[in-house]
Amino acid sequence: MEKYRNTLLFLTFPSLLLFCVSAENLRRDYYADICPNVENIVRTAVTAKFKETSVTIPGTLRLFAHDCFVQGCDGSILIASTPENTAERDHPDNLSIAGDGFDTVGRAKEAVDAVPQCENKVSCADILVMATRDVVYLAGGPSYEVELGRLDGLSSTSTSVNGKIPQASSNLDQLNAIFGDLGLSQDDMIALSGAHSLGFSHCSNFANRIRNFSKDYPVDPTLNRTYAAQLQATCPSPTNVDPTLVAPLDPITPWRFDNQYFKNLQIGMGLLTSDQILYEDTRSRSTVNKWAKNSHLSAQRFVIAMTRMGRVGVKTKPGHGNIRRNCFAFNSL
Repeated sequence: MEKYRNTLLFLTFPSLLLFCVSAENLRRDYYADICPNVENIVRTAVTAKFKETSVTIPGTLRLFAHDCFVQGCDGSILIASTPENTAERDHPDNLSIAGDGFDTVGRAKEAVDAVPQCENKVSCADILVMATRDVVYLAGGPSYEVELGRLDGLSSTSTSVNGKIPQASSNLDQLNAIFGDLGLSQDDMIALSGAHSLGFSHCSNFANRIRNFSKDYPVDPTLNRTYAAQLQATCPSPTNVDPTLVAPLDPITPWRFDNQYFKNLQIGMGLLTSDQILYEDTRSRSTVNKWAKNSHLSAQRFVIAMTRMGRVGVKTKPGHGNIRRNCFAFNSL
């Protein structure tokens, strides 16, 4: 990890302030009079967690996305299950999210509430948004401002996740449908897929691509042959896939947020079907080529898409949500 930390590139985009129009009741200075130093408090907690484990970065980033896909960005994914309720986080599509993401939010919440002026004044949903922005920056990605003012959701059920999370096998139409339900465009979807510059995926998510793909092709023909051999070595069992084995989503710069993900797609090194399809489908290929060529543009477009996603389904009105005292449990009456 140290060798990557010494080569990170940090970008800022002040011009985006003119582009992104805030959603109703969300604004960048929301906590200016409530908890003025909240962003520094969260950033300090996130940085401390990151120094313990680099998994903090993909774990937090994935947690944010999976939260927003279901019922909007309301922190509902953070809720722990109880004997009476199986929560979102325990749906099969969420079980592989690294626990470090949850721990990052919990630590940031504790740090914020340790300041008397801020105690129980900042939502867990907003803390997750700030923490996500911070891990992107720590991975060498762009620095950007976030809109705040969300309330925490009042519901979290496993059944609400059904059909809402993109699958490793998704094609372009399926991806566009899921993101389109959130009001996001194809370009937003491709930009957000660029988050696969970071993180790992279990062998079970791509095992079908490296062995017995079809009657005519043992290996998915869209997969780079050298890369396929590497994946076969990583996941050696063709029938009994080890659930603990993982491969990096970006095998070139797995700990660095950059546009290498898009370059990988051009040479058949997208790990998941849902990655490689962005290049194989001619409707999205030109966008992949454009962002593979221009790292500044791809980072800029990622910020725009993250801002738009952060507005999905937000709760800002009393009665629609509240501020949790514990990010992992609903407030008791």
